[in-house]
Amino acid sequence: MEIMSSYFDQFNVISLVGSLVTNVSLTLVVCGLIALILLPSGKIVPTRIDTVWLSLVSHWRGLIIDNVGKSGLSFLPGLFGLFILLLVLNLVGFFPYTYTVTAQIVITFSLSFTIVLSVTLEGIIKFRSMFFSMWMPMGAPMGLAPLLVLIETVSYFSRALSLGLRLAANLSAGHLLMIILGSFTFQLASAKVLSLTSIALGITLFVIILEIAVAAIQAYVFCLLTAVYLSDTAHLH
Repeated sequence: MEIMSSYFDQFNVISLVGSLVTNVSLTLVVCGLIALILLPSGKIVPTRIDTVWLSLVSHWRGLIIDNVGKSGLSFLPGLFGLFILLLVLNLVGFFPYTYTVTAQIVITFSLSFTIVLSVTLEGIIKFRSMFFSMWMPMGAPMGLAPLLVLIETVSYFSRALSLGLRLAANLSAGHLLMIILGSFTFQLASAKVLSLTSIALGITLFVIILEIAVAAIQAYVFCLLTAVYLSDTAHLH
């Protein structure tokens, strides 16, 4: 139990310098510095960083048009900003003495619940009572209406749980796997079992690279599903 407890210590808030500087505050500072360093230059001749920004914005613009329509371009700044925020937070969590904010279900669920609630309110404001017609599949027999409406309602609001849970679960599992493999590799190295240590080290490095990719993919998936949910504010299904 003590060993398992030590694996979860990486998700604890730890004071680094006094009571003000913690791993959480350090994470926020690192995120701010990365944002300042990677901001577009604003030069007439675009730099490589500017080219990357333009490519990302163009990609998300096309994605919003495909899922929401041209009327959804007003969501582009918010959705793109959310993607960059989640991407930076996910990747910064790999640095020593930082805190993986997006591995906390309270944070991710609060974010996903706010998104689903905002989409619902926007849909109600735009379509009024017609917005609730999406919970009754077209062509379904009226005798099954109460059951179908109940199922569709639960399915609709479960978006908030699944959206946040997916992000937190993937990052938490990945960080736990990395620290378990790292601990196992260190124990093999301490026992001077060189043949197994090299194999374990190779597996650990592969898992780290894989988890970095997962961190980027999960940020993308979170915002992609948000764009899909935003389609409810543009047209009824």
